[in-house]
Amino acid sequence: MTLEIFLTLLVFAFVTSITPGPNNFMLLASGVNFGFKRTIPHMFGIGSGFFSLLLGVGLGLGALIQTFPLFYTILKFAGGAYLIYLAYKIAMSRSLNAVDGKARPMTFMEAAAFQWINPKAWVMAITAMATYTSPDAYFATVLIVGIAFALVNIPSVSSWAAFGQMMRGWLADPVRLKWFNITMAILLVASLWPMLK
Repeated sequence: MTLEIFLTLLVFAFVTSITPGPNNFMLLASGVNFGFKRTIPHMFGIGSGFFSLLLGVGLGLGALIQTFPLFYTILKFAGGAYLIYLAYKIAMSRSLNAVDGKARPMTFMEAAAFQWINPKAWVMAITAMATYTSPDAYFATVLIVGIAFALVNIPSVSSWAAFGQMMRGWLADPVRLKWFNITMAILLVASLWPMLK
């Protein structure tokens, strides 16, 4: 892979990682509701889970999906159902730093596992592997694609949690927080629309 192609890959990874989508809406809401520090496991879970998904797609799952499109359809609807469940939990959250045992930030493992049913993550992974891998050095380029995303993913997604943290003071008002969480839940569900077509 040439330096020019690698830089193009970094731009692709950055744009797809920082633009709105299920992960980033959930991180924004988590940053508001639980703060940046408590959201760190969620951020690292996204990075690790997506890296493993990229490698999985590069090492054969992408071909499986092209061969059996029904598999991808099932993934899309399972991911969509789980996103609706998460949106409901966000919409019902009513206090910052909830200590009542009902609300908590997503754990590292939950965030990592979510990548495997996140429709946007699958689209990103399949597109990246189809576009940036080379048959001449396939395994090396699969790893390079994974490394490129690892370099930009955590800084990109952490900006959403940081923005949520910055909004905490303004959203300390219970009415504002309620409507913010409802709005985030609606945006999370709306983010499914382009992926479920």
